[in-house]
Amino acid sequence: MGLIRHELEAFLGAVRFFTRIPVPRWVGHSEEGLNRSARYFPIIGILVGGFAALTFWLTDMLWPKSIAIVLSMAASIYLTGAFHEDGLSDMVDGLGGGWDKTRILEIMKDSRVGSYGVVALTLALLGKFVLLSELSAIWLPAALVAGHAVSRLCSTSLLLTMEYVREDAESKSKPLAKRLSADGFVLAAALILPACLLLPPSAIMAGSALAGVVTLWMSGILSRNLGGYTGDCLGGVQQVSELAFYLGVLAALPR
Repeated sequence: MGLIRHELEAFLGAVRFFTRIPVPRWVGHSEEGLNRSARYFPIIGILVGGFAALTFWLTDMLWPKSIAIVLSMAASIYLTGAFHEDGLSDMVDGLGGGWDKTRILEIMKDSRVGSYGVVALTLALLGKFVLLSELSAIWLPAALVAGHAVSRLCSTSLLLTMEYVREDAESKSKPLAKRLSADGFVLAAALILPACLLLPPSAIMAGSALAGVVTLWMSGILSRNLGGYTGDCLGGVQQVSELAFYLGVLAALPR
């Protein structure tokens, strides 16, 4: 029972950190606890993607497909509190407006959203809507579940391969998981495998491959400019790799 409670606490810690879903009070909230929870971060994508897929399925029976897609996007944003979208805008603001590591981190920490962030967030939301609109309604719910899961695995991979670079006490994302073992990453990948089986093999391979390539590309940018990642960077990678996943799936599925 002790092991089960330990793992349940780790999972619920991930749920509390990434969603608005309430969890029991006995679930701890600390950097150490989040490090234990890191292997469950990608499976949160199944919860968020499942909520978005359910919203699409229900609303698609009442309204046109385009409206159902917007409502499904709004549902996922509500469930996460725009957590990853905020990270994307802050990351792009920092990389776009900063000229060195110190300045980039200062801009990322600023609660105000600059022009780079507005443009990035607008393009991300518009891109997601367009990509999902091009998918058949038959495959769209499965693509949502898999896309949210795979993109969070891509984001979590930074905890395995890169160093956390913000150590100031004012970091708005503290406490934050900062490390993940290779075993933990393998477990995370295994946990989201059922979500991937909802799509044809060619689609999941194309989507995952493109998401992986984009993650490597963004990791290179972060390494050159920051020497590592911040919490905002994790959100930014999740958003961009999700778009890449849908793009790959769209290329592989018949329309």
